Amino acid sequence: MATIEIPSTMRSWQYRSTQGGLENNLTLSIVPMPQPKADQHLVRIIAAAVNPVDHRLAEFQLLHRLTFPKPASPGNDFAGYIVKPAPGSALKPGQLVFGGAGTNFMCGGAMSEYGVANTKAIIPMPGGLSTADAAGITIAGLTAYQSILPHSKPGSRVFLNGGSGGVGTFGIQIAKAEGRHITVTCSAANVELCKFLGADEVIDYKTQNVLQTLKASPHKYDLVVDNVGNDQNLYWKAHEYTNPGAKFVTVAVSHHFSFIWFIATAQLLPSFLSGAKRQHLTVFGNAKVEDLKQIADWMAEGKIKSVIDSKYKFEELRQAYQRVKTGRAKGKIVVNVAPEEECTA
Repeated sequence: MATIEIPSTMRSWQYRSTQGGLENNLTLSIVPMPQPKADQHLVRIIAAAVNPVDHRLAEFQLLHRLTFPKPASPGNDFAGYIVKPAPGSALKPGQLVFGGAGTNFMCGGAMSEYGVANTKAIIPMPGGLSTADAAGITIAGLTAYQSILPHSKPGSRVFLNGGSGGVGTFGIQIAKAEGRHITVTCSAANVELCKFLGADEVIDYKTQNVLQTLKASPHKYDLVVDNVGNDQNLYWKAHEYTNPGAKFVTVAVSHHFSFIWFIATAQLLPSFLSGAKRQHLTVFGNAKVEDLKQIADWMAEGKIKSVIDSKYKFEELRQAYQRVKTGRAKGKIVVNVAPEEECTA
C-alpha cells in the first residue's frame, strides 16, 4: 500500500444516552473522519473487540453525564492498519497494528471504520496472527498480565475467580507461561476449555461452594484475582485460604453501589476499620507497550492462543453487546468492521 486514499466521511456507531442499555441507544451514523493530533496515528479498523467495560461504565448514569462526550462511540480494542502515521513515527502506511483506539478507554471509537490511536497505545502486529486474534488482546490481555505477574512469582499458587471469560482465558495462559500454579472457577460447560488452556485445578461454581472449596484445600494461595466480583466474602475471608502477604486483586468493574462501597471499604479504609486481613488492589489494564509486545510475542510463539467466543458483522454490533451482557461468553467477542482481505489489498 504505497498510497492510501483518505475519505472525508466514515461509518461509526454512536450514542448520546445509555438509558435502557447501551445496545438500545446505538445508531450507525455517517460522520466526518477523525483528525489525529501530533501524537496520534490515523488507522483503518479491520476488527474490534467488545469488552464488558464498554457498557458497564457507559451505563453508570452519573459518570456518563459528567465525562462522556455527546455523542460517544464505544470500543477500545482494535486491529487494523496505519493510514497516516504520526509525524516522526517509524510505522508506515499500510502496516498492520493492534492496540487501543482513541484517548479514552471507555469510548475510544473502535466501533468505527477509522479511528485515531495514540503512539504509545499500539504496536506492530506479529506475523501469524489474524486481525480477529489481535483485536481482542488489549484490555483483556493487559488486565490479565498486570493483575497476575507483578503480584506473584514462578511457583506461586494463583486463584482466578472466573476462568472462561476474556480476562480469564488470557490469565490462565499468561500464568502458565510464567510458571504459576493456577486454580480457576467456571461452570461445568467450560471445565475442559480451562484445562486445555492450562488450569491445574478447576472449581465448578455451580456444583461447588467456591469459598468452602478454597478453605478445604490443603494448599494456601499466594494471589487471588477476582474477574467476576460476585462474592465479596472471597475477599473478607481471604485470610482463611491464602498465605500471609497474599494480595487480592479485583479486576471486575461494576457501577452498582454495593460494588463501589466494597472497593471503598476494602481498599481505602485502614485494615483496623475495615476488618481486612489481606491487601486489596484494583487493576485495569494500562496501555504499556512492553506488556502488549510480550503478550503478542507469546501468541506468535504459540504459547498463548486467542479464545474467540463469537464474531459479528459490523452492522450487528447491538447483538454483540447483547452477547457480552449474558456473561456467558467463552473468551472474546469480535466485531468484523472490514474484510480481513483489505489488509493485503
